[in-house]
Amino acid sequence: MELLIKGARIVDWSLDFIGDIYIKDGKIYEIAAEINRDVETIDAKGKVVMPAFVDLHCHFRDPGFTYKEDIASGSRAAVRGGYTTVNLMANTKPVCSSLETVNYVLEKGAETDLVDIHQCMSITRNLEGNDLSHLEELTQANHKVKFLSDDGKGVGDSRVMMDAMLKAARLNLTIISHAESPEFSNVDMRLAENIMTWRDISLSKYTNCRLHLAHVSTKEAIEYVIEAKSKGYPISCEVTPHHIALTEQIKYRVNPPLREQEDVEALIDAIKKGYVDCIATDHAPHSKEDKEKGAPGISGIETAFSVCYSTLVEKQHISLNRLSELMSKTPAEIMGLNKGKLQIGYDGDLVIVDLDKAYYIDVNDFESKGKNSPFHGFKVRGKVLYTIKKGSVVYKDLRG
Repeated sequence: MELLIKGARIVDWSLDFIGDIYIKDGKIYEIAAEINRDVETIDAKGKVVMPAFVDLHCHFRDPGFTYKEDIASGSRAAVRGGYTTVNLMANTKPVCSSLETVNYVLEKGAETDLVDIHQCMSITRNLEGNDLSHLEELTQANHKVKFLSDDGKGVGDSRVMMDAMLKAARLNLTIISHAESPEFSNVDMRLAENIMTWRDISLSKYTNCRLHLAHVSTKEAIEYVIEAKSKGYPISCEVTPHHIALTEQIKYRVNPPLREQEDVEALIDAIKKGYVDCIATDHAPHSKEDKEKGAPGISGIETAFSVCYSTLVEKQHISLNRLSELMSKTPAEIMGLNKGKLQIGYDGDLVIVDLDKAYYIDVNDFESKGKNSPFHGFKVRGKVLYTIKKGSVVYKDLRG
């Protein structure tokens, strides 16, 4: 498979120039001001080519909740949003507490063959918060698990979390923390996040376990992250598009909740200063009925780039290079992938976007089964035109 992209503005975390990119055998083979080859060619003059996006945190609901989303619909939504790699959380049914369930997801992803799918295993068996015995499976050779997470719940028992981190450190795995102390969830959700953020950072230092803090949303939590990073703790963190673009004035249920304006400003300031490692969608599709019953979550993988470009780059908080770093380079590095940069030898996973294209978000156009988004009707800029995976076009915008 060979593909030539001509005349584009080429942008990644460090590049920004007009030129061509040639992909051969699934890899970036050549990048130059001008390349001429008799192969399939996309004229990208006036458009921007970037590394395809990498989502470190999302939910495809398969197995068990396929009325909300499944591997096929989630994959179609991902490529429409410019993503070619996703890391799925374990809160399925059955919970991903076994290699059998993990391998089921990976095999379905391979059959669909639109995005590279990675699957977390749960920290505790069945997300029950106390049993780590299933992690013994991960002593086997050749498994593909890189992350442990009880996302959707915090691990309330500190000793259990410490033991999980010790196991993860021995197995060279990263813990993804849903920082929400269950004993305070019904008291104050800000306190619940702040207490568990501090606890998990402290345990990460004690165990020397790599810790990734999911969907950081409060000014206090990001301050704990900044302090820990300044001391060299083995941690990384993400923020979501909705936590940097919306405040609690938008009455929409997500977990963690939408916060106050000062929290949004603290997160954006941390992005600008380099303390936030990546933007992850926490794509959490629901049926209309479940959402009406109060299920928390946003179907966000299709709108993430446009929301982030409009919120961060158009408003001159950060450069397009920094946005590429947040959405491609660093999440790929955290996942240990040969992606996220426009560099010879890297996977030919690219996205072509039109930064001048403004449009109104319409949930009825979503590829996702989940139509739950507070961004419905929002005017944004920056539309994904093509998504390319290993040199093959897996998405082309036909909507105009």
